[in-house]
Amino acid sequence: MTSPFPPPPAALPDDRELLDTLHDRLVAAAGDRKLIDVGYRTVDSPVGVLLVAATDAGVVRVAFDSEGHDRVLTALADLIGRRILRDPRRLDVVARELDEYFAGRRRSFDLPVDLRLAHGFRRTVVAALPTIDYGSTASYAQVATIAGSPAAVRAVGTACATNPVPVIVPCHRVVRSDGTIGAYRGGPAAKRLLLDLEAG
Repeated sequence: MTSPFPPPPAALPDDRELLDTLHDRLVAAAGDRKLIDVGYRTVDSPVGVLLVAATDAGVVRVAFDSEGHDRVLTALADLIGRRILRDPRRLDVVARELDEYFAGRRRSFDLPVDLRLAHGFRRTVVAALPTIDYGSTASYAQVATIAGSPAAVRAVGTACATNPVPVIVPCHRVVRSDGTIGAYRGGPAAKRLLLDLEAG
């Protein structure tokens, strides 16, 4: 018995190159029309795979594996805008500078940073962190003084722990007054690795 329905179309081949090309065209068109709120990519590093996200203003978020990249992207959609696309080319310079840093060939980043995710005193602290030189450390108390509130040592710790742009904005250089490393968004092993990298 002949079916009254036409046969289903043949399955399209899984063509990763074609899909990548179409994705690149979509991203380029959306970027040209200013339709992307956040572009992102991942970067392999000695502290694990980093998610790097940027707005038109600059790098807005660096996230460690332990934070859950999907959760971070969902939070960015809620906080900044829902038009989020994987956009590796837009972040090529960021990836290159991170690679240079982890290879020991870069001591500071020449990247615009968007601090919209840090507010109030936390933002003041995060903005002050790049004044701590590569290979150096400062105590939470010293950073509180630099930020203009010497008594706000605990608040400095919170600001460092919630720094939206770790590695690029060097909260890993802030340690306890007794010299122990303290907490870190990426975990103590990642903080120790970064400090050892800069010390060596």
